[in-house]
Amino acid sequence: MQTAAGEQALPNPALALPAPLAQAEAPQAEARRAPLAKVLALLPALGFLAVVLAPPLNHDVAAVLDFAARMLGPERLYDDLIDVNPPLIFLLNLPAVWLARWTPLTPPQALHALLLALCALAWGLCTMLRARPRATARPEGPVERAVLFALLPLLLLAAGYDFGQREQIMAAAALPYLFLAERRSEGVPTPVGLMLPVTALAALGFALKPHFLATPALVEAVVLLAGWPRRGAAALRDPVPWLMVAIWALYVAAIPLFFPGYFGRVLPLVWDWYIGLGGGVWWKVLLTATTGSALLFALGMAALTALAPRLGGLPRLAAAAALGGLAAALVQHKGWSYHLVPVWTWGGLACGVLLARGADHVLPAASARRAAPLLAAGASFAFALFTLRGGQAPWIEFGYGESRGGRLAAWLEHEAQGRRLLVLSPDIPDVYPAVNYADARLVLPFMSTWLLQATYQHCQPGAPRYRAPWAMGRAEFLVYRTVAENLAWDRPAVVMVSRWSGIPACNGEFDMIAYFSRNPLFAEAWRHYRPAGEIDGYMLFRREED
Repeated sequence: MQTAAGEQALPNPALALPAPLAQAEAPQAEARRAPLAKVLALLPALGFLAVVLAPPLNHDVAAVLDFAARMLGPERLYDDLIDVNPPLIFLLNLPAVWLARWTPLTPPQALHALLLALCALAWGLCTMLRARPRATARPEGPVERAVLFALLPLLLLAAGYDFGQREQIMAAAALPYLFLAERRSEGVPTPVGLMLPVTALAALGFALKPHFLATPALVEAVVLLAGWPRRGAAALRDPVPWLMVAIWALYVAAIPLFFPGYFGRVLPLVWDWYIGLGGGVWWKVLLTATTGSALLFALGMAALTALAPRLGGLPRLAAAAALGGLAAALVQHKGWSYHLVPVWTWGGLACGVLLARGADHVLPAASARRAAPLLAAGASFAFALFTLRGGQAPWIEFGYGESRGGRLAAWLEHEAQGRRLLVLSPDIPDVYPAVNYADARLVLPFMSTWLLQATYQHCQPGAPRYRAPWAMGRAEFLVYRTVAENLAWDRPAVVMVSRWSGIPACNGEFDMIAYFSRNPLFAEAWRHYRPAGEIDGYMLFRREED
């Protein structure tokens, strides 16, 4: 301190706190700031929770929920309801339908409640697995503790608009499995009562799609390589992978028993028509912005975790899982955003744990404790901003009311509330969740006209615009006949027809009304329908009795 004359002044001893008092007040100040720091670190997760609960429900999630509701009626999956998904996802949606029937909740609200319960279960299991015996070589440091407190709920919710997709459910169900895998790779014992539910939950998540099995294959390879020097061939007797295999075997064996139509009817349609529809070769998908970014992210995390072996096995295991998630996305060769949710989820876990353990490793214990809340908030906000950049949420939620899907939902709630509805559209977005919000009763066995789209996806020079019934293949004739029968026999109160068919303009535009009107049964039933307006390419019709 300088005096008026510019001379150095001595500090005033009367203004200085005694050293013991200053040292005593520092921990008290940290204790007062701790709750505020935790709330700050949780703000991104709370923001994504609001996004998840806001409309619209993801279109694919809404479509699966609608099929599950129809399963509780007289319609049978794969006989009266045709979809490419294996049965597990529909079975997992049934509790939401039951809950909605016995409570004031709507089916979308009930599904949200159960999905959030799944996230809470995964979070709780991760917390239990993080608790290690004191004798372990690597206890959880203060920065890691703070970062995981903020990051885990965010990882579970950050899918945003894709919340509830099969990939998001699988990624959430597998998070505790990754923490368990680290304990197994380091030889940390886990109580059977904790190991069994974690393993069963992960096995069910991986069973949602067959290509999800790439993730446990890579994770188990990392666990085996880590445990082999210590245990040798005894590492092969680890019960976790064998328990998962047993669950998958029971599931596959149950499908032909309870859902015989899946192997006999649906898989041939998938193999002949669905696999090649709307996708590209894997390397072209890899060069798209979304998938290419995920590739660089997954490979970068794998390289970083390989360079930091002293920071434990969890970063390497999460990076291996992210590579498995990327492989599953490439197998589907669509490049859709929700296919990459596991890559961002597990890659975010690897990045967060790597940075947190690195800070705990290089900082003195006291400094790590002081820096932990700020580092946790920084990691949480960084991942949230990374997720928001280029994503659909929360922008799709902000504009839903004025979007085509929002206006279709409002129209259906007025015209088709609880009534039968027939939709001819190659798209699931916009139709769903408008159908769910209106509680309309769809009459077609398909979620969309994808099968018709697949049979006309290639132009044939000189071929007529529409094939004659006798020239149709079995798949096309199935759609041609079924649409006419459902219109004539179910007499839906409202019909929605998309002007866009998703079919190339070979020898003229494909008009779905003109196509189906060649069927005399359809043409006779169509006489009762009158135009009721149009919303962004969707023609709306009401039934009027003569």
